[in-house]
Amino acid sequence: MEEPLTSNVRPATDAVLTVRIIKSFSYRNVKNHIMKSVNLKETTPSQLLTEVINIVNTTGALRPYRNVEYNTVKVYTHAHKTKSMNLVINFDNDEGDILVCKDSGNAVDKEKSLWDLGVENETELSVFNYSDYVAFKANPEEKW
Repeated sequence: MEEPLTSNVRPATDAVLTVRIIKSFSYRNVKNHIMKSVNLKETTPSQLLTEVINIVNTTGALRPYRNVEYNTVKVYTHAHKTKSMNLVINFDNDEGDILVCKDSGNAVDKEKSLWDLGVENETELSVFNYSDYVAFKANPEEKW
């Protein structure tokens, strides 16, 4: 008898998300933050981005990450699915995986709930600056 996957055991109203806060793509400055008790059926990507920015600005361990303007949320990987070979960011499927981007040149704001956009329990999301992402995607050179 198989046990259910841990991502399917928790209800969508009490999910655990891993948020990857990316300060620098080329230097691989990434800090993971675990968000517990997220209601995926009521939270929109814009609300999640606002909450992450608040966490960065109020958590002492994230002080070095405060000098970046975070304006984008993108799915890094779904639970129990394949991961990207790039350790910093997933370059695939920008159209589908970018949930919110408040960059003036490429504004995307999907006002559906995270659940409606395919975010489930134990999904990993990346939060970053979109213009830094575009520059790194054009020349993905790591500097260390």
